[in-house]
Amino acid sequence: GDPKVPVLYEVERTRTGKSFSVRSVKAIQHGKPIFTCQASFQLSQESPVQHQFTMSAVPPPEELLTQEELIQKFLQNPNLAERYRKHLNKIQAEDVPIDIKPVNPPNMFCLEAQEPKQLFWVRARGYIGETDMKVHCCVAAYISDYAFLGTALLPHCQHRVKFMVSLDHSMWFHAPFRADHWMLYECESPWAGGCRGLVQGRLWRRDGVLAVTCVQEGVIRVEQTPNPSKL
Repeated sequence: GDPKVPVLYEVERTRTGKSFSVRSVKAIQHGKPIFTCQASFQLSQESPVQHQFTMSAVPPPEELLTQEELIQKFLQNPNLAERYRKHLNKIQAEDVPIDIKPVNPPNMFCLEAQEPKQLFWVRARGYIGETDMKVHCCVAAYISDYAFLGTALLPHCQHRVKFMVSLDHSMWFHAPFRADHWMLYECESPWAGGCRGLVQGRLWRRDGVLAVTCVQEGVIRVEQTPNPSKL
């Protein structure tokens, strides 16, 4: 999309039921759709059928460094290669409205395969407050997309990425939460192939309640390494 051009939103009332309703949304710029979304809504209902996974035991965010602090440590290394220095400075220059504290920071300079899993403490910067829950859901949608697809690249650090973009992104909201409070974002990639990668994520409240589940598929194109000649 173009941030300088107004967006026209077309909303279709796909279904309106007693407990569940569905709306289809199309965002249009320059006469063409740039985004489509299907949103489902449910009236709050009680049920004895309840269970969830258990949140991983990890250090609290107060004991971890922020992404900015970790990058600063790397930049202080006099032996850091110039291309890595440029890459880190580019990340530092991005104005990201999210506080991020990696639990087990991946070694971005390691060319060995790493497990396709990541854990972050995340929250929106600033104060949002006890506002409409839909606002926190929108902020969580923004947070959930950050560094998500990159999880699929961890086993393939030897390849240089040419192009990477999301194809689709689905979210299920399970429990109330505050997007401006620390939440644990658990990301994993069960599969990659055919220039695509699949990632799954869970956003946990600090009290161990599973608040949001996310799934994303994206395009991942890397530079092909030529096979050495056997002649």
